[in-house]
Amino acid sequence: MFEFIRNHQRLMQFLLLLLILPSFVLVGVSSYNERGGGNDGVATVDGKKITQQEWENAQRRQIDQARQAQGAQFDQKQFETPEARQAVLDNLIAERAINAEVARSHLTVSDDRLQKQILDIQQFRKADGSFDMDQYKAALAAQGMTPEMFDARLRQDMAVQQLAGAIQQTAFAPRSVSTRLSDINDQEREVQELVFPAANYVAQVKVTDDMIKAFYDKNPTLFQVPEQVKAEYVVFNADAVDKQVTVSDAEVVAAYDKSKARFSTPEKRTASHILINAKADAKPADDAAAKAKAQAILDELRKNPNDFAKVAKAQSQDPGSAELGGDLGTVEKGVFVKPVEDAIYALKAGEMSGLVRSEFGYHIIKVTAVTPSTQKSLEEARPEIVAELKKTKLSAKYAELAETFTNTVYEQSDSLKPVADKLGLTIQTVDGLTRTPNPALGASPVNNDKFLKAIFSNDALANKRNTEAVETAPSTLVAGRVVTLTPASKRPLADVANAIRQRVTQEEAVRLARQAGEAKLAAAKASGDAAGFGEPKIVSRTKQPTINQTAALAVLKADVAKLPAYIGVEVPGQGYGVYRIAKVSQPAQPDAARRSQEAEQIARAVGGAEMYGYVEALKQKAKAKVNVKPGDLGVKAE
Repeated sequence: MFEFIRNHQRLMQFLLLLLILPSFVLVGVSSYNERGGGNDGVATVDGKKITQQEWENAQRRQIDQARQAQGAQFDQKQFETPEARQAVLDNLIAERAINAEVARSHLTVSDDRLQKQILDIQQFRKADGSFDMDQYKAALAAQGMTPEMFDARLRQDMAVQQLAGAIQQTAFAPRSVSTRLSDINDQEREVQELVFPAANYVAQVKVTDDMIKAFYDKNPTLFQVPEQVKAEYVVFNADAVDKQVTVSDAEVVAAYDKSKARFSTPEKRTASHILINAKADAKPADDAAAKAKAQAILDELRKNPNDFAKVAKAQSQDPGSAELGGDLGTVEKGVFVKPVEDAIYALKAGEMSGLVRSEFGYHIIKVTAVTPSTQKSLEEARPEIVAELKKTKLSAKYAELAETFTNTVYEQSDSLKPVADKLGLTIQTVDGLTRTPNPALGASPVNNDKFLKAIFSNDALANKRNTEAVETAPSTLVAGRVVTLTPASKRPLADVANAIRQRVTQEEAVRLARQAGEAKLAAAKASGDAAGFGEPKIVSRTKQPTINQTAALAVLKADVAKLPAYIGVEVPGQGYGVYRIAKVSQPAQPDAARRSQEAEQIARAVGGAEMYGYVEALKQKAKAKVNVKPGDLGVKAE
């Protein structure tokens, strides 16, 4: 199953998108009617509770979904903030309020529309365009869902989208507004540049010892060296337990004999069918007509058996499989009515049945493939059995030894040697620990917020006692003790004087460049001429700037009510620039396609804003109430 997920990451991400309501619609500020006590759950919406468990489950789902979607870029810390916890609760409240309105409005999605939505998922299409039922079921199983569960969730989401669409699609922005915004976006400004490079003024700068000392005294935090700890530590994890767990041959044989069926693969069959409807209680004439039609189809197929899928798509009256060329997917015992199931299991691969009567009508069945059953031998199953038995033993042993580890580092707190000897651990040493993770130490198990909090606790620092056992990762416990503490200090002036000299020199050069630039700016404003400026360049919001980006932004923000206009800008990394704006115009031929896209974006933004307001109104209508204190959310109370 995990191999399937790895090989179909884009498909799984698509499924996740189907199963999650758009969060920008749901997230809102916590402006609910009132806050009550915890006896009513963490929140109440439309008279129904949102329990603590539901909130925690939603947080876990969000983390799992993000982990699946982001892969190697996933960072769980972003979901552990107070704001993230608040957002999850806000989402739950908004979702419940929307669902309540869906129920009140009696919004429904028909079976045909639901089926079409599923069949339109391109990721479930085979190369020939038919629906891949096996891949569909495998994708859902990877998410812990059955087709029935997926249908129910998708039906609900489609009803919500129907409600949201009624709000968002009716929103519009006046054409005059979108045209005005596009005009501003397209506006072009002809500008001339005169730069005063800071490098030209370096030779004029004279940095004295007093200037260096003044900078040193004025910026003490720049030269602060934080307190540091040298520590001993031991790590207890699954590796420490693994060497203490073994599995005997007798245990393997016993496990194999006990669950032999697990290592057998039952016969697998895939089949297709064509159905001509005829109810069990159909009138004789109707039944005969249906049978005659089915017999005619069967006679034709016996002449051209390779046309089965084409004929099924054209003539089968089973809405669930006709579109798929009659494909029933992999057959499972007990899924189909007995006459159909019996016929499927009586045929060989590639064979086609005669007419099969069921309570639904007349079937023509074709078995498309048969995979024989198999049985793994003891030796073939051994690696899997050993891994499972060892995993079970490891879990129990880990819990037992983790308790021993925790108790020993606490009870014999003056040394790590007793716990190291008892559990066969290695005492390691690390230097340079600071109160926050030190980038120089990388991903060390002790370069962790939780462990650093413990090692810098008063008891650990003052009394040199072992820290408590700290869980720094799943199934990983770490305990440490301070060897030496180096207090915080300030780097001596002599060590940083050269660096300060360079910085002060640069700052002074920039100051002189700005001074010269401001003088030119004042003179240019007074005269209005272009003396000294460079060739005209065009600056706009839609094209790559032809001047420094910081300067380009300033030019586009400048007041151009009176031309020529002049502005001065400190250009990062260069010095100071003076800019003369001589002309403001629109392009001769605006980009019609881009303007159309901009109008759509503006309309979507308006629609999003209206949907946000609508959801807030639904919260009020549903009498949404948060029943937990701000502190429980990790939010500071006002």
